[in-house]
Amino acid sequence: MSTVLYMVVPCYNEELVLDETSSRLKKKYQSLISAGKISEKSRVVYVNDGSKDKTWEKIMEKHDEDIMFSGINLSRNRGHQNALLAGLMTVKNMADCVISMDADLQDDIDTIDAMLEKYEEGYDVVYGVRDNRDTDTFFKRNTAGVFYKVMQSLGSQSVPNHADFRLMSERALDGLEQFQEVNLFLRGMVPMVGYKSTNVYYKRGERFAGESKYPLKKMLSFAIDGITSTSATPMRMIFWTGFVVFALSIIIGIYVIVSHSIQGRTVLGWSSTMAAIIGFGGLNLLAIGIIGEYIGKIFLEVKQRPRFIIEDFINDK
Repeated sequence: MSTVLYMVVPCYNEELVLDETSSRLKKKYQSLISAGKISEKSRVVYVNDGSKDKTWEKIMEKHDEDIMFSGINLSRNRGHQNALLAGLMTVKNMADCVISMDADLQDDIDTIDAMLEKYEEGYDVVYGVRDNRDTDTFFKRNTAGVFYKVMQSLGSQSVPNHADFRLMSERALDGLEQFQEVNLFLRGMVPMVGYKSTNVYYKRGERFAGESKYPLKKMLSFAIDGITSTSATPMRMIFWTGFVVFALSIIIGIYVIVSHSIQGRTVLGWSSTMAAIIGFGGLNLLAIGIIGEYIGKIFLEVKQRPRFIIEDFINDK
């Protein structure tokens, strides 16, 4: 029996790319169905993440043209990770496996073949990993490298140079469903599910049309969320930094007492005193900021608000 494959494609203001994306995915599905690799029941599911353009109208148009295309319309914009999770959780019991990818056609659609082969070999999770970052700017290429190194040093299990282009089996998605946190960083959560996983490598292309949905501000916010959502190491670093600073302060205090009281030296260091005050003040603010980031996440988690709300779901099985 052929594999039932669903693809989940989050969309935010992707009106300009949906025609081309749908065309390419339809050709790929038709070739896979003809080869007997996937079932005719396979579908492509677009998730409209509260777009401001005509993305949802375009999705409904694609569904009317071909039942291969389905659509999920969220009640409002919830962000890429929430939109992706909404799609995965909605279709997980309708398919044998689900592949997630972005709508901008930067992920190589031909890599789907290799992912399916790995799935047939018994892998529950197949990560699409970029073989290089030549299409990135110098800044993004180098900051991405630093980000993944920092993530690994902090204990995160995220796969370097992997975004959200991956295949997951039904049981892997069942495992992911058990993670109930509101602050989502799927690149760090999926490896925690466990099960047998592997990588397939591909060359990432240029965006077909439209603008990137991850400008510098969002990239920095995403990086902070990724670190604080998957690791408590920064909190431990604050503790050990405080411990070292406290130990140094004791040593310096003893030195000052000995120099002033016993040896009779005059303490002149106004500049060094001010530098120390400013330095330790900045360190305190940084520590409070890191702690505040974690407290903010605790605040959101304890509210247990829904991670997404689906307004419409159009699908013909």
